[in-house]
Amino acid sequence: MTSQQHRKRITRASLAAAASLTVVVVAAGAAPGAGPSSPAGTPKLKLVAASKAVTVDRWEGESGVYLDLGTYITVDKAPLEFKVTRKSYKDPVVAQQILRDGTTTRTKTLPAGTVKDFSGLPGFLEVTITDAAGHVAAKTRGTFCPNNASGRIRPDAPAKSHYPESCPTNPFTLGSVWGVEKGWASNSSAFDYDKPLDLPVGEYTAKVAVAKKYRDMFGIPDDRPTVKVTVRQATDEGGGEGVAAERSGAHHAAGHGGHEAPAGPVSHHYGPRGADAPTPPALSHALEDRGAAHHLGDGPGHTDGSRIAPALKANAERPTGRAGAPANVPKPDLRSLPAWDIAITDGEDGDVPGKDYLAFSANVWNAGPAPLVVDGFRTPGADLMDAYQYFYDANGRQVGYTPTGTMEWDPRIGHEHWHFTDFASYRLLSADRTEAVRSGKEAFCLANTDAVNYTVKNANWHPYNTDLSTACGEQNSLSVREVLDVGSGDTYTQYRPGQSFDITDLPNGTYYIQVVANPSKRLKETNLNNNVALRKVILGGTPGHRTVKVPPHQLIDAR
Repeated sequence: MTSQQHRKRITRASLAAAASLTVVVVAAGAAPGAGPSSPAGTPKLKLVAASKAVTVDRWEGESGVYLDLGTYITVDKAPLEFKVTRKSYKDPVVAQQILRDGTTTRTKTLPAGTVKDFSGLPGFLEVTITDAAGHVAAKTRGTFCPNNASGRIRPDAPAKSHYPESCPTNPFTLGSVWGVEKGWASNSSAFDYDKPLDLPVGEYTAKVAVAKKYRDMFGIPDDRPTVKVTVRQATDEGGGEGVAAERSGAHHAAGHGGHEAPAGPVSHHYGPRGADAPTPPALSHALEDRGAAHHLGDGPGHTDGSRIAPALKANAERPTGRAGAPANVPKPDLRSLPAWDIAITDGEDGDVPGKDYLAFSANVWNAGPAPLVVDGFRTPGADLMDAYQYFYDANGRQVGYTPTGTMEWDPRIGHEHWHFTDFASYRLLSADRTEAVRSGKEAFCLANTDAVNYTVKNANWHPYNTDLSTACGEQNSLSVREVLDVGSGDTYTQYRPGQSFDITDLPNGTYYIQVVANPSKRLKETNLNNNVALRKVILGGTPGHRTVKVPPHQLIDAR
């Protein structure tokens, strides 16, 4: 899939997201009251439609529409909360509902097989769409992510949600927390960006319902709101470049798992990476690019929890005094995920045309219990920054530091920021686990792109540096701070320049993609024995027509 195709996906989602965030305030009057019938700590849920009618655009050249009906699950009486985990990649995903009543907490395990991954409750929403003649035009079933775009439904509800702002879609996620605050509502719409809904221009009626198994599971009334849907034709003609740019989000399309911001005059990069090549499926609305800055923020009317994180600033001066970290100070625990998004390409930016390359996505995450904090300091005129790792006690007070290599400026298009040189490395190993090829990608700008496991101790559900507007610095920077927070990982997608393996001269056979965190062991960690992950691949084909087979990794069948 090309970067352009990915940007189109984010384009449509951004338009739907802007609409959904507008109507959430309209829905405030529809809040259900707290009922006495359910046990204490049990949330009262209700399906509502914020508007009686919506209009969606079918863009010229597109095969369908992405439908946001503006339906929400309202939550009252108690928060709606789930803890979703798997013990290992050999074990299935298990979801538990957390029921809180003051100081008392109960758990209710959802039936086995209810959830298959961490993207939400599958088959939750059932939608039937009929045309003007009353004929069924489409039926869809959608996944409900409780962490989707949300807002308050009454003024005395908590001002901010403390739950994470999206449901993870990384295939190697280990743990997640889903939740909606009491007195809030969460958008129930979901899109499959590989399967737009093929609705011709015209007038329709959508009837929406929660699937019976979930109504029974959570005591949701069998409400079936109807929404009038107008599908209208839209083109870029007559709008000029400005309209096209607003649609595409050109240089600041955001996506889950992407990495590296493209060059250009853009002042902000929204979402978890600020990337031009995100990994599907969709983000929650709360994290999607709205196409214009006035759609974002925590001001009046912006109740979805989206925000542009403040820049993470390094200390004003490099550390002084004796270097070191107390033995008992909390430290990070860097771990690698197996590679995915594995494909044969003929080269990306910086590669040699006409050769065969093995491309992949890779992630290193932090299992904690402390964040990885690295500051870079530059001597004026120098090409490198000196990097230092910082350590903090349980109260957040800095208690030590150690030198940990360097940071270098990467001038390539698709990078253009400061890279920390001792974070990770990628190698392609032969069947006997000896090195066959090493990737040229061994320097990284750190950002919290993926929620890998938000159930570990001290996991930060709202990390700051989730995109490139908050990290990595400018060419004229004197200092830079890069942070990998607890529970989060940093994905570099298969499209990043210099990351792939040159396999032109490699014989066919079995190989392993090796992802190594902290390869030089300069970073101080709680555990240095869990830094390596392997993913088996089988190369075949002929020069210019190479193939790759990717067997499942235990229960994870993600190519």
